[in-house]
Amino acid sequence: MRALHDVDCWIFDLDNTLYPASADLFALIDRRMGEYICDLLGCDAIEARRVQKGYFLDHGTTLAGLMQHHAVDPHHFLDYVHDIDMDRLAVDAALVRHIEALPGRKAIFTNGDEPYARRVLARLGLADSFELIHDIHATGYRPKPDPQGYAMLRDTHGIDLSRAAFFEDMARNLKPAKALGMRTIWINNGSESGHVGADSGFIDFEIDHLTPFLANFHGE
Repeated sequence: MRALHDVDCWIFDLDNTLYPASADLFALIDRRMGEYICDLLGCDAIEARRVQKGYFLDHGTTLAGLMQHHAVDPHHFLDYVHDIDMDRLAVDAALVRHIEALPGRKAIFTNGDEPYARRVLARLGLADSFELIHDIHATGYRPKPDPQGYAMLRDTHGIDLSRAAFFEDMARNLKPAKALGMRTIWINNGSESGHVGADSGFIDFEIDHLTPFLANFHGE
C-alpha cells in the first residue's frame, strides 16, 4: 500500500463501486432507459436495447449518445431513469468507517447526476462522507472516459491529481485518470462491460471488493 501513502484526495465512482455490482441496481435504471428510448423513438424493446448499449459503448453513456443524436434534454432523461427504488442497497458499516478514516479530501466522480448520487449515498450511510460530487452536469455532459471531465474535476476543485487515488468499476475509465497522474484502483466485480479496455498499464490495483482493500490500507 506504499503506493498510496501520499494520497490526499480519494475519488470514488458511485454505482457498482461504493456498493457491490451484485446489488444490480443498474437493472432498474436499465429498464427505465429502455422505456425512455421506446417512447422517444417509437421502437420496440429490442431496438431500444440495441440503441441504448450502442450509445453506452460509443459515447461513454447512453445519455451522451441520446443528446448528440436526438437532442434529448439531460435533466428530463436523468429524472426519468433515476426514478427507482433503493431497497436493493444496504449499509456496509465497515466501509463507512474506512472511508471516514481516509486522510484528506473525499469526492464522488459519477456519470450520473448529483440528486441521484445523494440518494444512493444516503441509502449507503455515506451521506456526510464526501466533500464534493462531480457529476455529469459538472463535466459539461462529457462523461468518463472523456479526459475533459477529469480535467474539470481537477481545475474546479483545485485537486493535485498526482496525489489523488481513483476507484472505479469500469476499467476504461481509469485510463485518463492514470494519464493525468492519479493512482488507479479497478474494482473488477462483474459490472456490465466493466472489463472492456482493461490494461495493467493504467491499473495500479485490481480488486473485487472495496471494503477489504480499504481495511488493508488502514492496517486491519
